[in-house]
Amino acid sequence: MAEPTSRDTLPPHKNPSAAGGFLVALGMLGGTGVGFAIGQATPGFLVGTGVGVLAAVLVWLRDRR
Repeated sequence: MAEPTSRDTLPPHKNPSAAGGFLVALGMLGGTGVGFAIGQATPGFLVGTGVGVLAAVLVWLRDRR
């Protein structure tokens, strides 16, 4: 008889999903850096956040398939 933790009783393994949080963080930091360089740190942060969120959503949409 098989033990309860044998590989035969485990559910099938699902492929890991891609993470887009890194892209959001990168957008925030990059946008702040660019905004700081041109003297507009807050708008740079907001634009960078928006770009990062957009990139993360695109990764999520691609990973759903």
